[in-house]
This record gives sequence, C-alpha cells and structure tokens, in this order.
Amino acid sequence: MDDTDFPRDFPPGFFDRADPSSDAEFYSWPRLVTHIDADAIAAVGALYDELGIRGTVLDLMGSWVSHFRTAPADLTVLGMNADELAANPQARATVVHDLNTDPRLPFETASFDAVVCCVSVDYLTQPIPVFADAARVLRPGGPFVCTFSNRCFPTRAIRGWLSTTDAHHGEIVATYFRLAGGWDEPVVQRRTPVGHRGDPLDAVWASRSA
Repeated sequence: MDDTDFPRDFPPGFFDRADPSSDAEFYSWPRLVTHIDADAIAAVGALYDELGIRGTVLDLMGSWVSHFRTAPADLTVLGMNADELAANPQARATVVHDLNTDPRLPFETASFDAVVCCVSVDYLTQPIPVFADAARVLRPGGPFVCTFSNRCFPTRAIRGWLSTTDAHHGEIVATYFRLAGGWDEPVVQRRTPVGHRGDPLDAVWASRSA
C-alpha cells in the first residue's frame, strides 16, 4: 500500500494475518509483561489524565496492567486470558471475550463514560464493527482512546498494519472511526517527544457523537 492507495479503501487481504490460528489458542497462557517501555507507558497515563478518563471505563483487549496513573472509579477490563486479567490491580471487573470472533461487546448500551485500547488495535481483524459497537456502549460525548507503538506480535497483527509505516498507522485507526460512524472527527497525535529514542507512542481518539 502506498500513499495513493490510503486511506480511501482497504485492499483485499488487509485484515489477514500470517498466523490464521485462533486467538484463544495463542493467548491460552499468560504473558505478564509490558509491551512498551517506561516512557511510552508514562505517555499513555499522561494522555488519560489529559483527557479526563475517569468514572466507568472499559479497557478493550486489556491485560494485567492498564497504565492509568490513578485507576478510574469503575474499570472493566476485557481481554483474552483470565489469569492476566485477574492480575490487573486496577480492574473492578474482567471479561474474557475474543473480539476477532465476535466483535459485539457484551455490555448494555450507554454503559461507559470512556473506552480505551492500549497497544492492541493492530490485532483487530474486524475493527469497523468493533469501533461501531464501542460507540454503542459509550454514553454521548464519551471518548474512545487508542494508543499504540511499533512493537507487536507480528504473526498476530494484520498484514495491513505490518505493510505500512508508523506515519500511516494513525490514519488507519482514524479511518476505522470514520467508517464505523457514530464518532466526532478523530484526533491523531504522536505522544512521545520529537527525537525520543525509546518506543514511540501514538494515539488516536474520538468522542461519541451526541
């Protein structure tokens, strides 16, 4: 994919992965590691503070750590491994759910004040319905914040992500918001400083339309 192809459409095979095996198999054992360095983790927490992410919050595709500086009042973490989720000290509730098998979120409409997804958006094989349903479970005006870096499990990330540059990734996620509908115009930002030598941290977020 080059600049002339993007972001008008996603070509055939964009959402395929090198390893077609099930996510349930891949995530069947816990990985209690962080996937970005300390500076990138700090950038995630700073963004959550800046955007006022608090109240009733859903952490999508989460794990044993959610990167909030201060935990929201009521944090639900949805992920793939029960042991990882049980180890998350900020979670009030946890849900094991595979969004690549079933992109509908198992929550009532307008259940949350905010939704976040940290370093996992590149693994979604059905991102448009996931983003559409994130709008459904959010209250009007609530933000959905996606943060990501350039590190991943390459066999699990979609081919379109792996075949494009860091500069494209923000626009890919912004396009998910636009195609899903129900969102204000997304914001795309690099959150680590220019010249930063560690893991880059990028973010795209949008608010649910009123």
